[in-house]
Amino acid sequence: MHGTETIPVRRVRDGALDLLKWLALLCMVLDHLRYVGLSLDGLYVPGRLAFPWFCLAIAANLHRVSRVPVTGQWRYLGWLLLFSVISEVPYRLFIDDADTLNVLPTLALGLLVARGWQQKALVDRGLALIALVVAGVFSAQLMFGFFGVVLPLAMLVVFRRPWYFSILPGLVCVAANQWQILLSSGTPVALMGLATCLIAPLAGLVLLRHAGQVSPPAMRRWAYALYPAHFLLLLLLRKIIA
Repeated sequence: MHGTETIPVRRVRDGALDLLKWLALLCMVLDHLRYVGLSLDGLYVPGRLAFPWFCLAIAANLHRVSRVPVTGQWRYLGWLLLFSVISEVPYRLFIDDADTLNVLPTLALGLLVARGWQQKALVDRGLALIALVVAGVFSAQLMFGFFGVVLPLAMLVVFRRPWYFSILPGLVCVAANQWQILLSSGTPVALMGLATCLIAPLAGLVLLRHAGQVSPPAMRRWAYALYPAHFLLLLLLRKIIA
C-alpha cells in the first residue's frame, strides 16, 4: 500500500437542506389536508411554501455540482421522472377535479432548465431548451405552469447572492401561483398566500444559511415514495371522516 493512499470519506450531509426538504413536505401535507373534507382553508397559506422550497432544494443540489458526479444528477432526474408516473394515479384519486399533472413533472422540467443554465454543455443546453418549449406549450397541463418550471433556475441564479436578490424568485413564485385569481379574490387567505409566495424563497435561503448545525433524519431516495403515499393516506383519512 502506498503512503499517499487515503481512505474514501462519505460526503457530509447538509442538515439544513434535509430540514428544508422535511419542512417542504410538511407544508405540502398541510396544504393537501384542505381536501379531506374539513374546513381547513387557512392551510392554503403554509401550503404556498412547499413548491418553492422543493425548487430551492433542487437549486441547492445543483449548486454543489462540483462535488456531485454528473451520473448522480442524471439519477436525480430519473427518480423524479419515475415517481412522476407512479404518483399520477394516487394524485388523481385524491384530487377528484385535478386539471393538471402532479407536481413532479414540473420539478423534473425545472431541473433540466436549471441544469442547462449551469452546465453549459451542448446536451444540457439542448435539454433545457426542450424543457422550456414543453413548459410553454403545455403550461396549462403543468402544476404551477411555465413559471413553476422556471422557478428552480431563478433560485439557482440568486443562491449565493445577497438576500434582497430573493425578490426575483419571489416574483416568479407569485406568477406561478395564479396571482390574478388570488388578487381579485381579495380574501385574507388569498392575500396572505400571495405574500407567502413572495417571501418563500428568502425564508428558505435564510434557513439554508443559518441552520447548518441541525441534523434531522436524512431524506434519501426512499423519500420519493412519500409523495404518492401521502395521497393514499389522505384519501383513506377522507373516507374515514366521510
